[in-house]
Amino acid sequence: MKIAVVGGTGLCDWPDMQWLGKQGVQTRFGEPSAELHTGMLNGVEFVFLPRHGGAHSIAPHRINYRANIAALQQVGVTHILAVNAVGGLTEALGPGAMAVPAQIVDYSWGRECSFADGEAGPLDHVDFSEPYSAPLRQQLLASAAALGYWCFDGGVYACTQGPRLETAAEIRRLQADGCHLVGMTAMPEAVLARELGIDYASLCLVVNWGAGMTREPITMDEIGRVLSSGMSRVCHLLGHTIGSLAQTSAPVT
Repeated sequence: MKIAVVGGTGLCDWPDMQWLGKQGVQTRFGEPSAELHTGMLNGVEFVFLPRHGGAHSIAPHRINYRANIAALQQVGVTHILAVNAVGGLTEALGPGAMAVPAQIVDYSWGRECSFADGEAGPLDHVDFSEPYSAPLRQQLLASAAALGYWCFDGGVYACTQGPRLETAAEIRRLQADGCHLVGMTAMPEAVLARELGIDYASLCLVVNWGAGMTREPITMDEIGRVLSSGMSRVCHLLGHTIGSLAQTSAPVT
């Protein structure tokens, strides 16, 4: 087992993290968003990839998702823990809440979304009925429980195009479609991992209400404040999950 975390640049500030180095990787789809960071937490090594680049400068619709996932496969990654900052669409999922979604509705468009399209690789139709790895989801939820963190189990992630936020009418549509969370980066990241046989699950941090759900406008300052206050819980939960996964994959002597 080799674990990777894919997320925002704020994760580089993990408490108690020992960064061991960086590795540039070239794929047949180009370069990934950034060099792959190797970190060690509680004696467990893992790979970290900032999907928006080291300076958080790559918009969601311009991320080279195929290069990112291909690079992780090339260095032997078998499990990906994705971190996503999202908007909340239900009363239970206000700013600061964490969730481990179970389903995805993809509203994005124009992104290179497959290794199996008959050009990048042989044409194939992967089963995507359950877009997230059930064992990996359960490990995230078990870690949250062990740490005493409330974490929403399940829900539907709506992946929009970005980089703009949604209109109030679009949010009402997503709610009518049965979505609980809205973000911009779950797809095609999740399906590319599925095509390469990499287990994939998402830990979402809700950073704002969906547009029109409150009278207050959505501001980047407020989103930044929620990110800053919630990222420590995200880091602790990921650290616990990485340690638990490493223990379950350790050989019995």
